[in-house]
Amino acid sequence: DHITLDVPPVKWVPYKPTAKMLVLDDVYKDGLYIPEVFPGTNIVQLPTVKTHVFTTMTGAMKNAFGGLLHRYRHWTHSVIHETLVDLLQIQKEIHSGLFAVMDGTFAGDGPGPRAMRIHNKNVILASADQVAIDAVAAKMMGLDPMSIPMIRIAHEIGLGVGKPSEIEVVGDDIADVNWNFNGNESTLASRGQKLIYHGPLKPLEGALLRSPIAPWAYWASNVYHNKFWLPMVGRKRVNEALQSDWGQLFENYK
Repeated sequence: DHITLDVPPVKWVPYKPTAKMLVLDDVYKDGLYIPEVFPGTNIVQLPTVKTHVFTTMTGAMKNAFGGLLHRYRHWTHSVIHETLVDLLQIQKEIHSGLFAVMDGTFAGDGPGPRAMRIHNKNVILASADQVAIDAVAAKMMGLDPMSIPMIRIAHEIGLGVGKPSEIEVVGDDIADVNWNFNGNESTLASRGQKLIYHGPLKPLEGALLRSPIAPWAYWASNVYHNKFWLPMVGRKRVNEALQSDWGQLFENYK
């Protein structure tokens, strides 16, 4: 059996975190809500290895974003790193067990999650430490984990280990692994978003993204990614990936 968190019969109920929130209490002044089914459950996060236009990389910590924030999750984009740290604190409070398995058979480089270059890397990572698994993935991609705010902050407040030198890696030797991924690329759409979240359009954030006209942003993003980027750029990348061993396995899966 499976459930979809944002449709009935799943209920979202008020939740008051025990830990002091870095930003979520300020973002959601009417309180936080979580799925009623979550407290006391074991959770296995299943992210993929890739870069991201807002968080440099995305993995186990970012994977909770869709499951623990109900409506208006885009309100947190201007404070996304602190938000992900808050969500990890909430996960540690409500879940009886927390684990992550990260799929790096394909890995994504560039302006993820929607406009990546696809690389066949044949890697699977697993850890009960959500910070450590993200740090190791970042290191393998050629990024400095402690320069990524969500990893650094989570490490500093004791939610996990973010320094690769302090992480025991069992299995393949990754000491010299560096895929030279670029975690700082943007698309046309994300550059516009960053102007609103962090740039000269910041004073208009409320009017543009927290008002009845907010759907314009979803429309603009979908037009760019689905009507322009996918047919002009993305389709070729997908077709190339489907010619790989993993792509052929996917194509022939029944």
